[in-house]
Amino acid sequence: MVGLLGALCAASARKPACLIHFTRSAAAAGVQVQVQVQVRGYGTKPDPTSEYLHRSVVPSMHYQKSLPRLPIPKLEDTMKKYLAAQRPLLDDEQFRTTEKLAQDFQSGAGKQLHEELVAQDRNNKHTSYISAPWFDMYLSARDSVVLNFNPFLSFNPDPKPEYNDQLVRACNLVCSAVRFMKTLRADLLEPEVFHLNPAKSDTDAFKKLIRWVPSSLAWYGAYMVNAYPLDMSQYFRLFNSTRIPRRGRDELFTDGTARHLLVMRKGNMYVFDIVDRDGNLSNPAEIHSHLKYILSDATPAPAFPLGFLTSENRDVWAGIRDKLLAAGNAEALRAVDSAAFCLCLDDDAMRDYIHSSHTMLHGDGCNRWYDKSFSVIVTKDGEAGINFEHSWGDGVAVLRMQNELFEDTTEQPRVHPGSAPAAVDSSSAVRRLSFALSPELEDGIRQAKENFDSAVSKLTIDALEFRRGGKEHLKKNNLSPDAVAQLAFQMGFLRQHGQTVATYESCSTAAFKHGRTETIRPATVHTKRCSHAFVHEPGKHGVEQLRAMIAECSAYHGQLTREAAMGQGFDRHLFAMRYLANSKGQALHSLYTDPAYAAINHNILSTSTLSSPAVYLGGFAPVVPDGLGVGYAIHNDWIGLNVSTYPARDVHEFLQCVNKSLVDIFDVLEGKPLS
Repeated sequence: MVGLLGALCAASARKPACLIHFTRSAAAAGVQVQVQVQVRGYGTKPDPTSEYLHRSVVPSMHYQKSLPRLPIPKLEDTMKKYLAAQRPLLDDEQFRTTEKLAQDFQSGAGKQLHEELVAQDRNNKHTSYISAPWFDMYLSARDSVVLNFNPFLSFNPDPKPEYNDQLVRACNLVCSAVRFMKTLRADLLEPEVFHLNPAKSDTDAFKKLIRWVPSSLAWYGAYMVNAYPLDMSQYFRLFNSTRIPRRGRDELFTDGTARHLLVMRKGNMYVFDIVDRDGNLSNPAEIHSHLKYILSDATPAPAFPLGFLTSENRDVWAGIRDKLLAAGNAEALRAVDSAAFCLCLDDDAMRDYIHSSHTMLHGDGCNRWYDKSFSVIVTKDGEAGINFEHSWGDGVAVLRMQNELFEDTTEQPRVHPGSAPAAVDSSSAVRRLSFALSPELEDGIRQAKENFDSAVSKLTIDALEFRRGGKEHLKKNNLSPDAVAQLAFQMGFLRQHGQTVATYESCSTAAFKHGRTETIRPATVHTKRCSHAFVHEPGKHGVEQLRAMIAECSAYHGQLTREAAMGQGFDRHLFAMRYLANSKGQALHSLYTDPAYAAINHNILSTSTLSSPAVYLGGFAPVVPDGLGVGYAIHNDWIGLNVSTYPARDVHEFLQCVNKSLVDIFDVLEGKPLS
């Protein structure tokens, strides 16, 4: 999901936040809580003919005004945590150099930048200190969004096999997406809240009470019953939104008045209305008819599919877009940009999970518009997934929508295998977009296709299913499942390459107003010591010693996770101070030019996880050319990995090493000595 970014962006900033492992620490309760995203019903369930998914008693944005602000960590805490994260990556001499630079930064330039950042934050209480720099980091990046930013999430199959027909599933996903959009815009979508004590806070009685508490105080009312509302400021960008290429820095465009859907098939683009003039969901039978018409359209694939342009370098794409506009394509481009979202109907059937991952992550480049806020992809055999552009927001909003769509399409489908499409003239309701292309524009598309094909040809994806145990087994041993998975990655990489490298795990800070993400740094002195014991000294330590090392890794990882979720990591703070110095034209302190700073932000292991019964697969590309993109899920009784890499790494061997590490860990937990 991420590749090389601009000068302001450390590689860590490029980590996708879509596959988040969202962990909250409830400060008042003093406990760590693993938040597993569930597909569940929200609010009052409607009758099947309703325009809305549900009608929340509490308005969607009720808590937004009173959300706590993202804290800026103390400078001394940031430097202490930075050095702790550097320790396992550096030899003694390198560490002494970095430690000296950190001390000098803390007492000099860093102190001044921190004070200016705090003052700036005090004058902008409507947002967070990281929000504007983070938007700027994404929008100023000039690399292609394909592989470098856009992640994917695949839907689980519909439990009723006959509903996995391409046409039926596409119709139902479109209808449910419109219902989600209408529920959100009507302020009827249940607010996103984490309930520490759902028996008190996730009840009709509490909701009826809290709705009357003023928005400026609502968060405090929820807090009193151990409920923690999450930021929903990104949700409005879900629909009718597109990233527009501009030279130097892109723009986000949203037109909430547009009523049409963009559909792509064989590189051709079609539009038709999915909302009527009264703002209601179009008749599902008519949507059925229109999509059937598109699937049966015999128009050949265009010789120069415009979708490839959205995979280009952003400055190159910006220049070509200007020429497209000058050639008379403004109206067609406006139809693309303002569409509610993009539906990609692919003609390929999926061979296996690897083929599916490649399809959902990048596809063929022809049948995608990667700049849309999100695209729903439905393959010929009915597999479905979401590919989303990352600059407008993180995975919290996308995953919530995906959960809702999965629940609605499986429980209240609008179109059935035996449904007849409406007897309407789809040929007049559906418009195929056409574009005037000059030889220069055709050359630009041809070059974009060559660049795209070259980039995706280098990507390899492989997967692992470890079936010996999962979340339940690890929790019985009083261990954090995420900590054990991360330990296995460290152990596996050490086994394969003989070293410990910079590792990134994404953590949401959505518990705060305009929070984005923070970094968990899973490579620690504890994981390095434990990995060394397992890999290089298997006969030296007894079972109890090894179990104690695993427990130590788990406890420390839990601490890092709590700190990150509460905005107390170090990565975003250092990033914001660096951004501030750059914005002032100030020379960077030598801390930022230290090779150790570059190395810790060259994240060879980029990792992210989620848990949702709506999601079958999720994935992203490595964030550096010699890295690994590790998407993983820890289920009750098994652990799954979906890992991507470029030629610099052997992903198959890495997965073998991770599997061996998990086997060793589970052996030790079961009292078996290492051989």
